[in-house]
Amino acid sequence: MSQDPSQPWHTAYPTPKSQAATLPRQEVLGWLRGEKVVGRDFLLIDVRRDDFEGGTIHGSLNLPAQSFYTTMSTLYALVKSSGVKTVVFYCGSCCGRGPRAAGWFADYLNDKEDFSLQSVILEGGIKGWVKAGSEYTALIDGFDASVWKQ
Repeated sequence: MSQDPSQPWHTAYPTPKSQAATLPRQEVLGWLRGEKVVGRDFLLIDVRRDDFEGGTIHGSLNLPAQSFYTTMSTLYALVKSSGVKTVVFYCGSCCGRGPRAAGWFADYLNDKEDFSLQSVILEGGIKGWVKAGSEYTALIDGFDASVWKQ
């Protein structure tokens, strides 16, 4: 899909019709501590691309928002076959890419009339996760504290 380089990347795709719910980070923390199993009960999707430094929340898949729209059908097939019920999207602060990707996936689920899956946004994104303290940063793979001090 060609796009005018002067426009933001997301203008090449439709605006999401759905607004995904926000999931409190404390809930995801509990899930990661054993209440649920990542990859079986829920899936974490980190939609950052160029700013994917400093680490990622344990068990996350990196599916950059810039290419996510064209790969939703594959994610859907994988999620359906695994039995996952909740897909949690996040980016830096969950003000742009995370909500957009979660909205697109929610739209996809609505189009499929699949109400067994939930598309949600991680409260505050990874920046909020890091700011919440050491119990959160302990669950970041490749955590680099120097990146987050900027």
